[in-house]
Amino acid sequence: MNALLAALSVALGAAVALSVRGGASAVVLCAAFALLAGGVVAQAEERQRGFLLRIFVGALLVRMLIGTLINVFGLQEFFGGDAFTYDTYGMALLGSWRGAPWPTELSDWARAGGGWGMPYLVAFVYALAGRNMLAAQFLNAVIGAATAPVIFLCARHIFQNLRVAKLAAICVAFYPSLVLWSSQELKDGPIVFLLAASMLATLKLGERFSAKYLVALMLAMFALITLRFYVFYMVAAAVGGAFVIGMRPLTSQSLARQFVIIVALGLGLTYLGVLRTAGTQLETFSDLSVVQRSRADLAQSAKSGFGKDVDVSTAEGALSAIPIGITYLLFAPFPWQVANLRQSITLPEMVVWWCSFPLLVIGIWYTLRYRMRQALPILIFTSMLTLAYSIFQGNIGTAYRQRSQILVFYFIFVAVGAVLLKERHEDRRRQNALAKRSVVEAARAAAAARRRSRRERAGALSPVANNLSERADF
Repeated sequence: MNALLAALSVALGAAVALSVRGGASAVVLCAAFALLAGGVVAQAEERQRGFLLRIFVGALLVRMLIGTLINVFGLQEFFGGDAFTYDTYGMALLGSWRGAPWPTELSDWARAGGGWGMPYLVAFVYALAGRNMLAAQFLNAVIGAATAPVIFLCARHIFQNLRVAKLAAICVAFYPSLVLWSSQELKDGPIVFLLAASMLATLKLGERFSAKYLVALMLAMFALITLRFYVFYMVAAAVGGAFVIGMRPLTSQSLARQFVIIVALGLGLTYLGVLRTAGTQLETFSDLSVVQRSRADLAQSAKSGFGKDVDVSTAEGALSAIPIGITYLLFAPFPWQVANLRQSITLPEMVVWWCSFPLLVIGIWYTLRYRMRQALPILIFTSMLTLAYSIFQGNIGTAYRQRSQILVFYFIFVAVGAVLLKERHEDRRRQNALAKRSVVEAARAAAAARRRSRRERAGALSPVANNLSERADF
């Protein structure tokens, strides 16, 4: 397997470098960041180093292939027109670093709620490789591929089960929509990775204090507010709630550790200016009327809008929108809503997801019953973001795209449900085998008992037969 992945990596890299415009610089940049990420992955879990590296490389190759096809055939507008926005703003930002006037439109866009961190990431890539959208796509591919090992570590930490961790990592590595959004010059891939990294750091800090994970959590949360500010609030609530409640049985030592972590995290985010920025954005976007305008625009601006008559400008209206919102967020697009090619290509993976949903329910039930404290940050975050998206999402396409932010964590619970069913099946098969073995052994024992009985009867009859023979002779 290792040799096959190495051969595929060389073949794909050479093909892209030789046949795609800007492919050489994109491949070199991808290789550099892939080696860096691979080194970190190899150190994260030494006992499973081989599996994690294989899953990382396999996920990266798939994303590179999809990204190359999107780039070569010009499918950016078809799958995600935001890529051109980030390309434009990233190039303008790079120009300002080289002495050109500051792009004021970038500031206006950021104040309107745009993810101003993505143009910085694109500008960084363009500074290294020139204006090369494929290079930015490949960097996102590395980030998306690295998400799978992070999810493996999260699942392993919570459930201490290798099967669960491996299955969750495989789902995240190769699920089509997760591959698609992390193969383009979009911010979805980095957001999902940062969410996974934040949860992993929180889980590790809940076990013991570590300056490394504290810094990682602080930087991940800072990066999140630059990409999608409202997700930052969800992560902050999940992290704060997990540390306040506690992910392990409370002792004086653990209570002191959690207090130190919260204080240090607050001071660090204050120093980075995150809390000031978050407060400003919260004042602007916490108004439900603003949410209603955004939702109405999503519902009415495209053919895939839903709930056009829903009004979430009041608390009552927001609560009433949750059932239909959750239904569309989790299950759309439905087969009867397929109206074009872009929607029809989602059906195969949606069938897989619909079939996996019972496993999700089983996994969540098991987690709530046996691993609730350990999984607390993930449970809080996924619940909050699911409810939030169910309120202000009014477009099937947008809901399908932003589902990826919670899907990576849902797959952990899907893996739990699948492993539980598999283990129950194995237990039943083992019990059936034991029952059959006991029946066979009982039959053998009965046959042996019958043989012993016959021998004993034969032995008891032999003196009588000899006596009769002697009498006959007489």
